[in-house]
Parts: sequence; structure tokens; C-alpha cells
Amino acid sequence: MNPAQVIADLRAAGRTPQLPVRLEMQAGDVLVLERQLRLVPGKRLVAAGCWNGRPALVKLFLAEAHQRHGERERAGLVALHAAGVRTPALLAAGPVRGGAYAVVCEWLAAAEDLGSLWNAAAHSGAAADIARAASLLTEALPLLAGMHAAGLAQADLHLGNFLLAGGALYAIDGDAVQVKEAAGPLSDAAVIANLAILFAGLTPAWDARIGEFLAAYQAAPGGRPLDVARVQAAVLTTRARRLHKFLEKTGRDCTQFAVARSWQRVWAVERTQLARLTPFLAAPDRFVEGSHCFKTGGTCTVVAAEIDATPLLIKRYNIKHWRHALSRAWRPSRAWHSWRAAHLLTFYGIATPSPLAVLEERCGPLRGRAFLVTELCPGKNLLDTLQPEQIPEPPLATALLTLFEQLHALRITHGDCKGTNLFWHAGKVFLIDLDALQQHRSDWRFQRLWQRDRARFLRNWPADSVLVRWLDAHLPGKTAGG
Repeated sequence: MNPAQVIADLRAAGRTPQLPVRLEMQAGDVLVLERQLRLVPGKRLVAAGCWNGRPALVKLFLAEAHQRHGERERAGLVALHAAGVRTPALLAAGPVRGGAYAVVCEWLAAAEDLGSLWNAAAHSGAAADIARAASLLTEALPLLAGMHAAGLAQADLHLGNFLLAGGALYAIDGDAVQVKEAAGPLSDAAVIANLAILFAGLTPAWDARIGEFLAAYQAAPGGRPLDVARVQAAVLTTRARRLHKFLEKTGRDCTQFAVARSWQRVWAVERTQLARLTPFLAAPDRFVEGSHCFKTGGTCTVVAAEIDATPLLIKRYNIKHWRHALSRAWRPSRAWHSWRAAHLLTFYGIATPSPLAVLEERCGPLRGRAFLVTELCPGKNLLDTLQPEQIPEPPLATALLTLFEQLHALRITHGDCKGTNLFWHAGKVFLIDLDALQQHRSDWRFQRLWQRDRARFLRNWPADSVLVRWLDAHLPGKTAGG
């Protein structure tokens, strides 16, 4: 096939390029792309394959600026090698016949990215796994210290940019490597800004250990002492910026989310769930009617439905009459608010059933009914779990107080702290029913609504009970006269 047509087909294939495919570099090297690893549609394809018959990782740049992006990737890898930072060997780099650019690196057998390993450990909640997660992050710090000592920084610094193979750690993604200081190490300000990107990618629960991580960074060759308070302040600023970008992504088509808009409807779905939820997106009422109903009538219908042999929770936000329709038509639906709120909690590492899809019915710009799909939380609600005359068992007590401390520190209010909206499951307290959840900029407004949340939670049990006295003494945000 004509090389230009092969490249054009890869650009036009969207998220489903047809592999394997054979390509030839201008220098005569033969590439075979066998298995897709990562993809930015029409722009960049990372694949496992072969280079002149040798196993290799191929990063193929497809966009109009493929030469510039490919050269930047090559230059970043060369800079890492020159700095003595362990990175996969660069086998070849150059133009590909048909109008693309390839960067070819050695294939690291049985390699695992540090981000996936860290997530698996950090999210389990077990003490041993938390220690393992901390250890994994600490392993990346000597490589970072070496980069910084050589005047290099990674603009997109996260644990997924490190590979563990054969007991050794490798830095990857040369495209994000920036030469900040050609003649010497980075300044303290540049180091702090770069480390803030890494630490801001962790949940706030890890912020208390930043001093520990900085001590490990300082002890590494090329490391240096850094002011912990300055780093923590930079992390907060960087995390706020990341959150803003992430919440914007939940409403646009990207790697994580599939989004479609038409005159009649708008929907967003986790891309990994798209195949499973396509029947629901086509006919959502069919999955609501006849399913096990938790709540019906009024403004909301809640059911447990089985989709592709998986039990899920579906909330349908109803329109009662024309006045209700008019009041809701111009505002984002409660489903859309809950979708973003669930992703906000997930971003911060706060337990809530995973949000899978949201759908709004439309008439042009006017909104109508809406649907939200989440995982079904199998736990038991706190109204049934906590006994009025008993203090919670230590695991539940710790998880409950941790949740409220997190919400208080982040200035998040729930808006309806009934005991039935908090579930105890798998060592965590989950928040559900996020229709009124808010994160506040105004401290005055937060304090007012926090006191309302706190009081509503205490009203779940008799005011003079052992449990309420214990909760009132230990929940954060108690007023002086409370």
C-alpha cells in the first residue's frame, strides 16, 4: 500500500487503528507496529512492535507538526542519557515514509509502570500496601534528583512516566523533558515547581508525608534540602490547577471520557464503560422501568439495574410539570452536578461509588430529564450500622473521622448528611447522593453549611446517646458554643 495512504489511515482511524501495520523509515529501517499501548487520536500512537526484526517500543507522531514533536521526544531521551539518568536505549529516530516521525526505543520485557503499581497499593487501604506505595514513590526520587542536577525537568511529571523492569527503574517520555538549565542544576524554585507537579498528582492524604519524601530526595545523589512549607504551598496551587483541568475533561471527549452532543441529548461516559453502556445510552428508560426500585416518584427515580451482568445504580431525574421544566431548563441538571461532584471526590481520594455515565435530554439548549449511572455500593448505610449506645469499632471510627476531616480540610459540604447517604464498605466510608455537594471558596459560606451538615449528621441518632456525644466531641468544626 502507498505509504502516504497507510499514514492517512492511521490518522483517520480515531481510537481504533488497525494493527499490525508495516512502516518504513526514510533511513530504510523497517517498523512493525503490533499492539497499541497509548494513543492520542490522529496525533500520536505508542505501540509494541519490532524495529528491523528486533522487539521495540515505537512512538509514532502523526500530526502535522510530527517532525517537531518527534525531534522533541528524541532530544529529551538524548538529554536523559547524557545526564546519566536510566532510560530505555534509543534505537532510532527519524521521518517515516508517508509523512510521520518515529522514535524507537528498546523493549523492556515485563516492564510495569510505577503509576499503576502505586495506584494498586495506595487504594487498597491496607497498612502494608500504603507502605509499599510510599516506597514506590521514594524509588523515583533519585532519578528525579539526577535530572534536576543536570538541569532537566519533566513538564508532565507523574509516576506513570517511570517503568520498573528487571529490578531497575527507568525514566520515559522524552517529549516532556525540558532543558531548563543547560550549564548547571535547576534552581530551587524550578525544583519545587517540578516536584509540586508530582506530589499534586497524589491525593491530599499524602500531603502530610511530603517532608518524608523530600528527605529521601535530599539524600539521593544530586538532591538538595528544600523548604517543606514552600513545597506544600506549591502543591496546593498545582493541585487546584489540575482539578480545574480534570473537571473540564469530564464534559469533553478525551482519552478518559467519551462525550456526544446533539439537539436531543448530551451524554458523557467513562470510555472503558462505553461498550457496556451503549444500550443504556440508546434507551435509558428501558433500564429504569422494571428494575429493582429504591425510590420512585417526585423529582427522582432510583433503581438497581443489571447491565451486562453487572449491578449498577441508575438515577433518573424527572420533570414533574411545566413550571418545574421551565425552572430546570437553563441550569445544569442535578445528574450533571452529581457527575462532576463524584469526580471531584474521586480526584481527592474520597470514597464514592464510581461515576460511569451521565445523560441529559435536550431540546436545543433547553434541558429536560437527566440520568446518572454509578457503581452500586454494596455496603451497609451508617444509620443501620452505628448503634446509638456504642462508640464505633476502631476501623469504622477511624474511617468516619478521616472522611469528615478530609471534607473539612477541603471545604466540601455534602448538603444532606442523612445516615442513609453514608455507607460502610471495604474499610471505607462512602458518600452517596451528591446532588447538593459543593466545594467552597468562601470560608464564611463553608462554615455556615458545614455546621448544617454536622448538625444533620448528629440528628440521625438520639441527642443524648453515647454515639452522638462521641461524634460531637470528635467531628471537626465544632463551634465554641456548640
